[in-house]
Amino acid sequence: MKKITMPVGIEMFDEIRDRGAYYVDKTEFIEELLNEVFKVMLITRPRRFGKTLMMKTLECFFDITKESGKLFEGLKISENTEICDKWMNKYPVVYISLKDIDGLTFESAYSEIISLFFKIYDNYRYLLDSDKISDNDKILFNKILSRTAEIADIKDALVMLTKMLGTYYGKPAVLLIDEYDVPLANANDNDYYSEMLDMIKGILSKSLKTNPYLQFAVVTGCLRIAKESIFTGTNNFVIKTISDKLFNRYFGFTQEEVLRILDKGGLTEYADKIEQWYDGYIFGGIKIYCPWDVVNYVNDIQTDPKLAPRSYWNNTSHNNIIRSFIDRSDLYVNDKFEILLSGGCIKTRITEDLTYDLLHSSEENFWSVLYLTGYLTIDKQIEISDEEYNDILGDIEWSLKIPNNEIKTIFRDTVIKWFSDKVLKRDRTEMFDSLWNGDAEKATGLISDMLFETISYHDYSESYYHAFIAGIFTGAGYSVQSNKEYGLGRPDIVIADARNRRAIIIEVKYAAKKSELAGAAGEAVNQIETRKYAEKFSDEYDNVICYGIAFWKKKCMISKANTDG
Repeated sequence: MKKITMPVGIEMFDEIRDRGAYYVDKTEFIEELLNEVFKVMLITRPRRFGKTLMMKTLECFFDITKESGKLFEGLKISENTEICDKWMNKYPVVYISLKDIDGLTFESAYSEIISLFFKIYDNYRYLLDSDKISDNDKILFNKILSRTAEIADIKDALVMLTKMLGTYYGKPAVLLIDEYDVPLANANDNDYYSEMLDMIKGILSKSLKTNPYLQFAVVTGCLRIAKESIFTGTNNFVIKTISDKLFNRYFGFTQEEVLRILDKGGLTEYADKIEQWYDGYIFGGIKIYCPWDVVNYVNDIQTDPKLAPRSYWNNTSHNNIIRSFIDRSDLYVNDKFEILLSGGCIKTRITEDLTYDLLHSSEENFWSVLYLTGYLTIDKQIEISDEEYNDILGDIEWSLKIPNNEIKTIFRDTVIKWFSDKVLKRDRTEMFDSLWNGDAEKATGLISDMLFETISYHDYSESYYHAFIAGIFTGAGYSVQSNKEYGLGRPDIVIADARNRRAIIIEVKYAAKKSELAGAAGEAVNQIETRKYAEKFSDEYDNVICYGIAFWKKKCMISKANTDG
């Protein structure tokens, strides 16, 4: 099979087509979009689900300054000659993406917005040479280009640009606004939300509300910000989220599309792995794969066929939303995290109208955000129409789960980091002293207390408890070794304190029942003694203490072994 050129990191429709990269044909979306009656369409999807590529596709299709016929040859939309004749390259287009507005302060974010509008206006310098454009409009144009625009000018920038384009071409403009809510998310994280909300609200309301030079606008984002908060007064405003059936197959890959990619590349043996790791999202009642992951993994396995699936989402999305809620002392979500990490479902009401400043105001909002941003998905969609959906959304409990192995890995890694940070801040002196002094009973109580505060991410397997014990000693000035061969076998954990010439050897066992804790701890002690784990250390250390530790869920029992150490 010939290697497929996957469009890794390419979000430009024309670049994908010009380079002959593999393109999953989503152009039928254009036809469905134009069949809707709207002035402003807001479409929300998680990050990395193809929103930008779709917006760049729309730009290529409508832009009056382009000749896009060849780019769309052989694609679904080209079969509809009526739409192509009426709409293709017939309208002025303004495309703006707000996804890179991420300043740590409002001042730095505002500078980035000024630079963004400079780049946008720079594409339309030809308007300055036209007699159709008024002198007053040209003054604003030059202020944008000279980066001397004030806040009021920036709020007017989009509406004025559509006005100038409408005047120049004699027809209204198509406005495409990508990732409109990213500046609000970053502002909320960095404590300047109110200033950014005022800015974005000003830009959007002026360009979208009763704008006579606007043919229509398509806006994308992760969250559906409450209309009253940011889209006040916008007429004929239509919202389509991941819960709606309309457009459900155009953002992300369907199973049929993924199988087609794998078949073309002779990679069908990877279908199950890709499904387990990157499928599982439910958009409008159908299963969807994350396209970012599929494209990256297919590209990687063509170079390294033995490469195991991994998380491509890490460091690409706002994963800190998970950590921010685990850290909350007033909301106890740990039990529900354990249910999710063990493959179970939680039930909660979903709120889709949110504002970033209220995301952390309730546990219900938290689960809603995780659902809307792709970290959780519906276990089973209730069969209702799009029209009924908004009426009952907040009145019923939805069953939510982690969609796939990749997102489970993100949850797990977040929990591990949270626990590590929490342990490092905790005074563990009393617990260490009990272990070094051979007080198994006291150590049992102290470790049980700490175990109760953790979040299980391995469904209470031995590997989970192994990592738990190792994590307690990490960063405390000790050498921690796992499964290293000593004596006649490999003890689970060895903690060495070279400065004081002492060591602790630990064997971990998992009890199937609470009543079997004592027996499992005894089995661990017997293994230490019969395999002579301590012999290696008796010559090097003055004090070697050995423990068998048995676990059952969030309870433990520690028994001290009898050794010559």
